[in-house]
Amino acid sequence: MNSDRNAVVLLSGGLDSTTTLAIAKEARFKIHALTFSYGQRHAVEVEAAGRIARAFEVASHVVIPIDLRVFGGSALTSDLAVPKDRSVTDMSDQIPITYVPARNTIFLSFALAFAEVRDAPDIFIGVNALDYSGYPDCRPEFIATFERLANVATKAAIEGRHRYTIHTPLISLTKRETIQRGLALGVDYSLTVTCYDPSPSGEACGRCDACLLRLRGFREVGMSDPAKYQSAQE
Repeated sequence: MNSDRNAVVLLSGGLDSTTTLAIAKEARFKIHALTFSYGQRHAVEVEAAGRIARAFEVASHVVIPIDLRVFGGSALTSDLAVPKDRSVTDMSDQIPITYVPARNTIFLSFALAFAEVRDAPDIFIGVNALDYSGYPDCRPEFIATFERLANVATKAAIEGRHRYTIHTPLISLTKRETIQRGLALGVDYSLTVTCYDPSPSGEACGRCDACLLRLRGFREVGMSDPAKYQSAQE
């Protein structure tokens, strides 16, 4: 029972981070959600994160502005085209242009600072090493390395007040398993936004890697995705 134990949960507003939030909530952590407005073209996910944080009645929700468009180097933070209609094989063949340089390193660094201030030894992030687009900062090796860093880089750890743990409850789950876990916890996936290239009104494209993986997951569960799409999805 962790009802008095603080945890920081990285909340993008997407399917994975929302499921991760639900898992942390089930474990009875006092949740401090952290969202980044980093110049992403799918900025509607920040609005989704707000809806989700309210629905889960988190203890606090902080939105941090970071302009990663200054660096570019990704289709999510520049005018480069988002890949569409790729096969799962193509997605896993190489690191795609939707990779944002060092994004999870940046996000976890902020989360660690937030966690130290909030007296929260537990940090949750919804990375996945199976149904994903080949991002290097979603791998177990990266998470384990950052956790070691957290425990030599903070005053709380050096003074022995905390041993930081980076929780990755989805890291070995398929998208189908993630959705099933979320549904069992009562997650309303209509609140979430996953698309890399949504319309101005927030409708998902249905063709980017994120949409295709999400849609496949819902098909495997045997239900329709409740998200709004620009055209009807089978």
